[in-house]
Amino acid sequence: MTSSRGLSLLQPPRARPLHASRVRPRTATGSQAKSSNRQFAAAFVACLLASTAAAEAKAQDYDAPPTLEELIPDRAVENPEEWALEGAAPEDPQASQPAEQNSLDFGEPIADDIDLAAPEFDTPMADLPLLGLEWPDELELAELEPVEPVDGEETVDFAALDLTPLNPITDAQLFRLSDELALAFPDDEDAFPERTEFLERFEELSTVEELDSDEDNVAQLSARAREDEELLETLLRIYGYYDAEILRSVGSPAANAEKAAPPPSVRFDIIPGVRYRVGAVDLGQLDTAVDAEALRTAFGVSSGDYLSNDVIVAERADLIATLGETGYAFAEVPEPELLIDHAREEGDLSMPVEPGGKYAFGGIESNLPRFLPGDHLEGIARFDPGDVYQQSLQEDLRRAIIATGLVSSVEITPRELQPPIGSAPGEIVLDVDLSRAPVRTIAGAIGYGSEEGFRIQASWEHRNLFPPEGALRLRGVVGTQEQLAGITFRKSNFGGRDRILTLDAYASTIDSPAFDANTASVIATYEQASTLLFQKPLSWSFGFELVATDERQAPVDGIALPRETYLVAALPVSALIDTTDSLLDPTRGFRLGGRLSPEVSRSQGTESFYLRSQVDASYYQQVNDRVVLAGRTRLASIPGAPIDQIAPSRRLYAGGGSSVRGYGFREIGPSNAIGEPSGGRSLVELSFEARIRTGLFDDSVSVVPFIDAGSIGRDQLPDFDRIKVGAGVGLRYYTNFGPIRVDFGVPLNPDPDDSPFAVYVSLGQAF
Repeated sequence: MTSSRGLSLLQPPRARPLHASRVRPRTATGSQAKSSNRQFAAAFVACLLASTAAAEAKAQDYDAPPTLEELIPDRAVENPEEWALEGAAPEDPQASQPAEQNSLDFGEPIADDIDLAAPEFDTPMADLPLLGLEWPDELELAELEPVEPVDGEETVDFAALDLTPLNPITDAQLFRLSDELALAFPDDEDAFPERTEFLERFEELSTVEELDSDEDNVAQLSARAREDEELLETLLRIYGYYDAEILRSVGSPAANAEKAAPPPSVRFDIIPGVRYRVGAVDLGQLDTAVDAEALRTAFGVSSGDYLSNDVIVAERADLIATLGETGYAFAEVPEPELLIDHAREEGDLSMPVEPGGKYAFGGIESNLPRFLPGDHLEGIARFDPGDVYQQSLQEDLRRAIIATGLVSSVEITPRELQPPIGSAPGEIVLDVDLSRAPVRTIAGAIGYGSEEGFRIQASWEHRNLFPPEGALRLRGVVGTQEQLAGITFRKSNFGGRDRILTLDAYASTIDSPAFDANTASVIATYEQASTLLFQKPLSWSFGFELVATDERQAPVDGIALPRETYLVAALPVSALIDTTDSLLDPTRGFRLGGRLSPEVSRSQGTESFYLRSQVDASYYQQVNDRVVLAGRTRLASIPGAPIDQIAPSRRLYAGGGSSVRGYGFREIGPSNAIGEPSGGRSLVELSFEARIRTGLFDDSVSVVPFIDAGSIGRDQLPDFDRIKVGAGVGLRYYTNFGPIRVDFGVPLNPDPDDSPFAVYVSLGQAF
């Protein structure tokens, strides 16, 4: 076990090995040699004298000759090596008299055959002369006193892991976050009431928590524990605990014969201490604003409150939002600063706000007036000149401009047009800086249905051919059952935000099992529609439709029926209430929509009046993070005229990928003598499916079991006697533009001519 407050143990120094070496004198001649020899001898004797410096004071001779040269005989100067090998003279009994001592005893002469490089370590070392210190094994060392460890130094006890710090918290409450990490707090929750949030926050940021199993060792754990200790200190200060104490304990248990040792662990014992409070609060010039009282209320930090950095940051954001929503377009709110006073246990808050003046909206100026002029942008904006400035409305305008698809970037900058005067707000103009995006698009799509066959669709579009936002689109369809050519003019944001005027003309041929039709049509629609950026709770549309179609029903017994020409005029209107969370992939909420189309039809001199009506409802419920349940129903009716006076293309049909899956397109309902569908005047459909995330490919794939049912009747009221049921399973692959759908359906009560299965591929959910 280790502790940042543990003991730092001092160890005796290790003995160093003795190394023998030879001294090789340099060659010299004449007086230089004599001088060199004398210097060598002096150095040799000086080394011997230095070795006796540690001897006891009573062994020193204070009557020794005053100079070193007097101790060196002439023989040692003339030939120092020979003199050194001769050793000392025989011991003189009088040499023990201090007053007469004039030489040093070097012991026995050194033999010529001794190899100094390889000494005999087995031979005991003789007692050194003049050495008065005892050997370490004869010393009695005093007990070491505890000392504070050096920063970063730890003492690890590898014998056992009890994770109890040297100074544990009394009655601690332990929270184990993992096998490697545990935190202990005082048992009294009032001492640290934020512990639950604190633990969740620490667990998300902990480096010990991120430690991989293959790095699970004491060295790695100790390094990360030091980082986590700094993290704990930071988090505690965020919550206002500036005098907190943290005890860090790291250890590794020993293995036994029965089982392997568990991994090393770290424990932090946290003593929060006193929570500091807010002292003085300085908000600069905020009190000079017109709405000073309301603005001060928006910043909900006052003297005496508990100190919390999170609260201060959140309240600063609230103040910025309030300033931006009440007209202060040029307000400056700097980062807050805290001055901590440990003596008072308070923190003084300083945030010098410069509110500036209060302003109202003026005009809008565009840097591309021919492309998107300012007056058109004023029609997009959700504010009028003279309204109090709001930052959220400025951001809403920026998003709306992006939603046009005509620009790649937008920057809006308020500019003072007239300064505030007294309590009257000033006026600003919004300078809109636009960057053009490509405005031409070529698109295509390929689809296949086992009953419908292939369908290839292509289009070319210029989204701003008639500025502003006047688009022209050419489209064509080539397929097994359908061919079409059309031209569309669309004016977006026409007469208001997200309001669209559409003029469409097309010619088509349809050769389906139900009918054969050659049609030309002109349609005009004005609508308020939802977009991917702005999904509206209410959408609506109205318009008119002129149709000229030459049609005939399916052949009977191989005999083609005569063609009939129908001229139809209609005034369709529709509305949709949408509370879902997504246009393409809803997970909760409902949709309720209705469509009415009063129509007049003329065929072979006969005029008929009827009303085509339809109601759609769908509901979505998220069960958990992986499962969404979805249900849909559709009811439709055509009262007012018999079925033979209604063009086959205007009748009701069921079956297909967006209807009852498992059956062919438009193949459910009344049929003629050879079993071909002839359409009806009433419809009912029911669908239910479960969208289940699989977790595959970063959770991008779902499995969707489904069951559908539907019926078509000849009368204006639904016929429940001949309900067709289909079931199957689908796959969804989620992309950033919506799910790609593949459904495999099987008819459960098919007619003899129905296929055994059907496959559908498209973009978006079935409903």
